[in-house]
Amino acid sequence: MKTNDDHFFALPVDPRLEARAMLLEGFSRLLIWLADATTLEERGLRASVALYCVRPDLLGSADTLEAIGDFAGETFQAVHKLADEFRLTTGLES
Repeated sequence: MKTNDDHFFALPVDPRLEARAMLLEGFSRLLIWLADATTLEERGLRASVALYCVRPDLLGSADTLEAIGDFAGETFQAVHKLADEFRLTTGLES
C-alpha cells in the first residue's frame, strides 16, 4: 500500500491569506489588462470599461457603453468588444 506524502489536506488554510491571494490575482489581471493599451487615452477607455463592468454607479453620466464610446470617440461595438474582453480576462460573468 502506498502512503500519500502530500500535505495539501494536512495543513490548515488561513482564510485571510487565501482571500488576499485571490484579491491580488484579480487586481493583477485588471492592471495587466489596463496596461495592455498602447496610449494613455486607450488606458483611460479601458479603465472606464472596467468601471462599467464592476461598478457602473461610479461613472456618473457616462453609465452606458454607448455613452463611454461617445465620450472616447469610439463606436459602441468597439467599446462592447472591450467589455467582453475585460470580462473574459478577469473571469467576470456578464
